[in-house]
Order: sequence, then structure tokens, then C-alpha cells
Amino acid sequence: MGRGLSALMADVDTVAPQASADAARKAETFISVDRITPNPDQPRRTFSEGALADLANSIREKGVIQPLILRRNPNDPNGYEIVAGERRWRAAQRAQLHEVPAIVRELDDTEVLELAIIENIQRADLNSIEEAAGYRQLMDRFGHTQEKLSEALGKSRSHIANLLRLLTLPERVIEHVRNGDLSAGHARALVTADDPEGLAAQIIRQGLSVRQAEALAKKKAVAPASQNNDAPIKDADTRALEKDLAAALGMSVAISHVPGSESGAMTLKYKDLDQLDELCRRLSVTANAGKV
Repeated sequence: MGRGLSALMADVDTVAPQASADAARKAETFISVDRITPNPDQPRRTFSEGALADLANSIREKGVIQPLILRRNPNDPNGYEIVAGERRWRAAQRAQLHEVPAIVRELDDTEVLELAIIENIQRADLNSIEEAAGYRQLMDRFGHTQEKLSEALGKSRSHIANLLRLLTLPERVIEHVRNGDLSAGHARALVTADDPEGLAAQIIRQGLSVRQAEALAKKKAVAPASQNNDAPIKDADTRALEKDLAAALGMSVAISHVPGSESGAMTLKYKDLDQLDELCRRLSVTANAGKV
């Protein structure tokens, strides 16, 4: 199924060693901007007007420093389709450039989408939810593990796992993170909370710091347990396992272990029927693999 993740990463690395940079320059060509079209399956749909204006000004002064990655347009033998670098292409047109530096690759549709997601993950202005969604896409659509992503993208496994856990939060809390009302640190404190939406509203209303949010979430978690002797506080290992499973499955996970025994129950909460279908598909694949 195409090239490996590390090989694809080499195409979108922004800082390359000198030897690689020299080789890349030899592969560069200049292509007319009107022969280039955006990738219709590009995951990124919005471009900041201010950022495009700033980039266009930079291009007027210094040109396009990093070449675009293109492939031959499947629907136009004389055209090219953008794999990585649509923002540069848009800014170059604003700067009234007629040609842009590019490297043409032979890539199939799957590799094009994979590269587009990887490029988006590397954006400096990406919020934590968008970054987490990129990791989730790479795992669900292309079968990459957290370990493989960590190695190829230069991110720690804990960083990837912590961000993936944010996707298990209610949509309203996720929207607060997208809008910048909550930081990733605030959101992480709410992952295992009983009422994340209510706590999120309180954190925003009171302007709490991440440490204060963590203390508030712990206080809310301890209070109900202290009122019911039959509901012991979960140990750190159980909570960590819940978080890891939630990150891997993309849904809320709760483990209830019967004290003094080896039995218990695990509850999975899905947000919609599509998520339930995906869970059933994964369980079916695992069951069938065990029969081989």
C-alpha cells in the first residue's frame, strides 16, 4: 500500500539536512501557477486571510523558499495537483508570481491524502483538537499505531496519546478548545470528569488556570465517592488504562473493578451510530483474526 510513513514524511519535512536539501534542489522544477489545482480531498478547508497576506508579502521579498509537492493531475494530462503546499500556492498568486518551485512525485490517491494530513499536523497554528483529529485519521484510515506516529513525526507517544484522549470529550467541550476558550491542559483535566461540560463552563467563567482546573476536577471526582462506601476511588493504574483505551478506541471508556476479586466490567460510550459501527467493525476484525 504505497510507501512507508517515514518515506512520506521526507516529502513534507520543513527542515532537511544539507545533503538532502541539495538533492531536493536538483529535483525541483518551476511550474506555472495556472497549471496547478488544489487537491479536492484536502482535509484543510479554511485559510487565514491574515496569514495568507503575511506569506504573500514574504514571497514578494524572498520568493517561495520551500517547493510545493505535486503530482500529475489524474484528470488533466497537462496539469498538476497539489499534494502539499496549497497555502504557498495561494500566497504566490497574491504575490503575482507566474511560476512556483515544485517537486513532482508519483503518488496514488491514498498517499496523497496521507501526506495532506501529515502536512496539516505540522502546521504551527494547529490547535490541539485539529492535531488530535489528524492523528486519529492516520490511525483509523491508514492503520498507523501511536508508536509509528511517534517515531515518524518526532512526537512523544505520551503527547499523541494525551491529545487523542481529548477526542473522547463531549462536542461542546471540544468546541471550547477549538475556539481557544480552553487550552489542551484544561481539556485533559476534564477527560475523566463526571460532568466535563459543567466543569468546562465553570473553568471559563472563573478564568481558572490549568492547575486550578485539575484541582477542581479531582475535588469533584472525590466528593461523590466519599458519599458512597460502595464506590471506591479508582487507583492511578485503572485511570491510566481507561485513558489509554479511550485514546486507542476514540471513545469514552470506564472500568469498574470488583474489589478483592479479578472480575469487573468495562463500559464503552459511543457518540453516534457511526462510532458504534466502527467499534463493531474493529471487534469483528479482531475476532476473525483470532480464527486464522
